[in-house]
Amino acid sequence: MATEITASPPPPEAGTTASNDVPVPLPLRIWRHYVLVKVRKAVVVVFVVANVTFFLGRAMPGDPIDVMAGRLTQGGMSMEEARVIAANSLAYDPEASLYRQWWDFFVGLLTFDMGMTINRPGFSVTESIAAYLPWTLFSIGVGTVIAVVLGLTLGMIMAYRRNRLLDHALSVVASVLGAIPNYLIAMVLVVGGGMYLSWFNPIALRGTLSPGVEIGFNVEFVGDALYHAGLPIFTYVLAIIGTWMLVMKASTTEVLGEDYVTVARARGLRDRRIAVAYVGRNAILPLVAQIAISFGTLVGGAIFVEQVLVYKGVGGLLLDAVKYRDYPLLQGLLVVLTTCVVAANLIADLLYTRLDPRIRK
Repeated sequence: MATEITASPPPPEAGTTASNDVPVPLPLRIWRHYVLVKVRKAVVVVFVVANVTFFLGRAMPGDPIDVMAGRLTQGGMSMEEARVIAANSLAYDPEASLYRQWWDFFVGLLTFDMGMTINRPGFSVTESIAAYLPWTLFSIGVGTVIAVVLGLTLGMIMAYRRNRLLDHALSVVASVLGAIPNYLIAMVLVVGGGMYLSWFNPIALRGTLSPGVEIGFNVEFVGDALYHAGLPIFTYVLAIIGTWMLVMKASTTEVLGEDYVTVARARGLRDRRIAVAYVGRNAILPLVAQIAISFGTLVGGAIFVEQVLVYKGVGGLLLDAVKYRDYPLLQGLLVVLTTCVVAANLIADLLYTRLDPRIRK
């Protein structure tokens, strides 16, 4: 008598139960959602950076009273008198324990209250940052957009003209620009273009607005803001455009060797349609996340660029906070800058998964 052979059911996949009939609770599904997982990681990064900033700032030698007293003694005042004046002038309690300072900082972080500045009593950290941060984000944002658009366009041209004279010339320019620090580019622009070639007056370009120009949505304000931000924007463009040219060239060259490009050409499609619909879209896709990296790089280098160009962004404010040991202002600046960079990475990551849903898996 023949024995009937039945196939055994396949084992359950890793991470699942043997029965698929048990529904996953809605709160658990929300907690495991891809977007929420990314947001949780971003919050953890900001929290860790905030705590590291808190302790590193206080690890620097001297406190705000010592720094101010040291400046007062240069005028012939005794150290005792200088410390008394500094203690009465600054919004800082040297007797407060480190734990108490950390707890106040932690509670303020949760309530979005970063406290008051030490060296400018009566001014909150939020007000001080709000007065300078928009200028930095404006110059970096415009510079990043221009650099990305030009870099991607030139990179595609280099890939289509590879191993020709134009490709070699642009590759050399891109390699040189990518190797020069942004603050050195700013110095070359000021000294070379401003002082030696007299293309512009670097002194007239200092600051963010000309005297008498009021902030508002009008042509005068926008034009004057772009006039003063021209050098920082041009510096940021030169600082990262070389990298984008080389990366886009490599990505486009790789896509041009794919089978679907060959099939599209065999079908008789026009070169422009192939370049836009097939080559360009697939070459740009892996580079979306790198836009956030470029933004973060410019934010870190903006401190030195703004000092060289005397552009009143958060760069000078951060250096003053370090110089005068203004702990709340230092903490607030680094937390805000970190949040900007993390948010840019988060947006790029979510956009990347939107363009390519396979990344979620």
